Amino acid sequence: MLTGIVIDALDLAVMERFWQAATQGRTGGLELWFEPTRTPKAGKNRLHLDLAGGPDWAAEVERLLALGARQIDIGQGNVPWDVLADPEGNEFCVLRPGHDGVIPDAGLAAICLDMAAQDRATQLAFWRSVSGWHQVDEYPWGVRLRRASTSPVSLVMGPPAAPKSRRNRLRLEVVDPSPEGGERQESGHVLETGEHCDPAGNEFHVRDREPRP
Repeated sequence: MLTGIVIDALDLAVMERFWQAATQGRTGGLELWFEPTRTPKAGKNRLHLDLAGGPDWAAEVERLLALGARQIDIGQGNVPWDVLADPEGNEFCVLRPGHDGVIPDAGLAAICLDMAAQDRATQLAFWRSVSGWHQVDEYPWGVRLRRASTSPVSLVMGPPAAPKSRRNRLRLEVVDPSPEGGERQESGHVLETGEHCDPAGNEFHVRDREPRP
């Protein structure tokens, strides 16, 4: 079951404050966890977050800039969303009203995982199984999954896929749904508590049902 996102951080306090304020605590039941790192961000992330801009998306962008975000250009061109970076350079998007698939009017709206076209069938099968989420939309460019049809946050997978040259800075976290925890078999992979990789090489975390300390 998909339960959270793990974010590497040079400054844990700064990043925790930023993302708590940026999402306004509205994360659709998902938990954001921050792990210390000494490695600065380099290159485009393979996983990024989308926030709902709400009816006054321009004011929301200004609010995020005041919190410590900055506007960036990653070659997105003329698109109906704004691309920003958090205080440590992690890309995220602010979606404007009417954007396809946006349910909430504020907070986290989507988790976007890069997926190459040739990996589509394998990645879809794997993440449907591991996350426990269901496919709700299919597009020429990718797919959208949700925990339920009315869940505010979706998992969106599609191209382009950034080159994989280092450990992902943002990673998904799942909890073993079996009552006894331990090992289980998913899409040909044995998952036990710890860090794993999906079929495309993206790291993700598996933890048992015990609450965090």
